[in-house]
Amino acid sequence: MEVTPNTAEAMAAPNTAEAMAAPTPREAYANAPDLRREMHQVLALGAERDGRQARTVNGPPVDATAAERAWLLRRAALMDRMALDDPGPGPSGAAAQTAVQLVLHDRRHPDLVAGPLHPDAITLDASLRPYVRQEYAAWAAAGRPGT
Repeated sequence: MEVTPNTAEAMAAPNTAEAMAAPTPREAYANAPDLRREMHQVLALGAERDGRQARTVNGPPVDATAAERAWLLRRAALMDRMALDDPGPGPSGAAAQTAVQLVLHDRRHPDLVAGPLHPDAITLDASLRPYVRQEYAAWAAAGRPGT
């Protein structure tokens, strides 16, 4: 294969879910709770995060930055899953917005990125939803740290 500037760039920074080998939604969310249960859990995490609800202590203390990322990731994955069920502009917009919030967090805390590619590796998919899927799958495989 002849390497042109465009192919060299694509090899260095994949721009699509296919090029980056992002998991499909089915693969990424294979072991995710059903949507209703996940929605309740994400809302509870948000209430704990905002101080509206006390954290239930079931184990060792959780790092605040890792807990924030777990909430952002789960919320972005939830919105992605909801947009897959209803691909209208509202759900798709919410999925893209929460994905951007995860990306901004991961740029500030690159040590918490769980998947093989940094969020900036996906430049042509403006929704960043393949990044959410990559991160959710890696997070789940790592035992769901931060929760």
